[in-house]
Amino acid sequence: MLKRVFKAFQYPDYRLLWFGSCTSTIGTWMQIVAQNWLVFDLTKSPFYLGLDAFLGSIPIVLFSLVGGVVADRMDRRHLLLTSQWVQLSCAFLLAFLISIHEIRIWYILTLSFVSGTAQAFGGPAYQALVPSLVDQEDLQNAIALQTIQFNLARVIGPALGGIAFTKLGCAWCFSLNGVSFIAVIISLMNLKVKFTPEKSGLSMLTSMKQGFGFIRNQGAMVALIVLAFCMTGLGVPLLTFLPVIAKDVLHMGPSTFTTMMSVSGAGAVAGALGVASFGAIKNKGRWALLMLISLGVLIAAFALSKSLLLSYFLLFLAGMALIAVFTMIQSLVQIITGNEMRGRVMSVYNVAFRGGMPVGNLVTGWLVPMFTAPVVLAVNGTLLFGLGLYFLLVQRRVAEL
Repeated sequence: MLKRVFKAFQYPDYRLLWFGSCTSTIGTWMQIVAQNWLVFDLTKSPFYLGLDAFLGSIPIVLFSLVGGVVADRMDRRHLLLTSQWVQLSCAFLLAFLISIHEIRIWYILTLSFVSGTAQAFGGPAYQALVPSLVDQEDLQNAIALQTIQFNLARVIGPALGGIAFTKLGCAWCFSLNGVSFIAVIISLMNLKVKFTPEKSGLSMLTSMKQGFGFIRNQGAMVALIVLAFCMTGLGVPLLTFLPVIAKDVLHMGPSTFTTMMSVSGAGAVAGALGVASFGAIKNKGRWALLMLISLGVLIAAFALSKSLLLSYFLLFLAGMALIAVFTMIQSLVQIITGNEMRGRVMSVYNVAFRGGMPVGNLVTGWLVPMFTAPVVLAVNGTLLFGLGLYFLLVQRRVAEL
């Protein structure tokens, strides 16, 4: 059983990248915890929580398509290294500004945008790099293990972030994130990457058009990308606005917020382990849609809960459902895409997947002051439920995969 769950670890390069990325992602979640609470504490406004998340994600929409073309034309490892150095610098700069008591909300917002821009170029390169480190039959397992890595960090990071925040101070969360980038930089420098960059005289725009043409001709690919956008646009605000739920609805403090983040991450790890243990299951599309329907129900139930213990339980299950949907949809996109097109296709997927986050966070942040967080999140869950039913029963291209 365990051998099947962790099958992709038999590849040394994949294993090296996994552990380096896990260390870095733990640091990132430490910063997310501190930054969300800092933004809310500085401004006392849910809108700024949404705006900060928006500015951190909108570069994905603006620049990922260019990043995808670049990822198909140059050494993906070098592109990723540049992205990591930029994010490292932003983390240390924020830590410095906090330590000298010169932090301002617009500093945080600006550096969120800069870090997001680095991710816009690094994201397609990273997603295109992973399939070149494993054989195709182990690709779904590798993607599932990547989500385990991300969400294991989402359990550990907030827990460590909460300790660092309360015992050492906010600046330490940012400093430790900066240090964590060194791990992934070292792992990237030691990879033996198999990808040979494309030698092309085509313009950037023509290369982008080739990527769009490939997506249009793949049948269910457009539907998968629409699902990725809606899933993050309606699902991710659940995590972004946890400080509001913890403070204004449940009347708790930072420790409850960090516990909620960890509980959600633990659920996501459990969901990813489940997907990894499935192996190459049939009807991935149908299972993804069933998980999406479950996610909608769980988000709505969490939003309406007044019990702390029930909220933890529902958040755990929602974390499981969210990551199961994400893993299955991304594995379907990767499997039907050739390596020479993978950077461009994954950049479009990134625009949808990551683009849903700023839109969803900004709209939710705008609506929460008018209708309250529980009402808005419950509506988000209801819309996800309806979306899953539509693709399961009416537009069935994904259900048939």
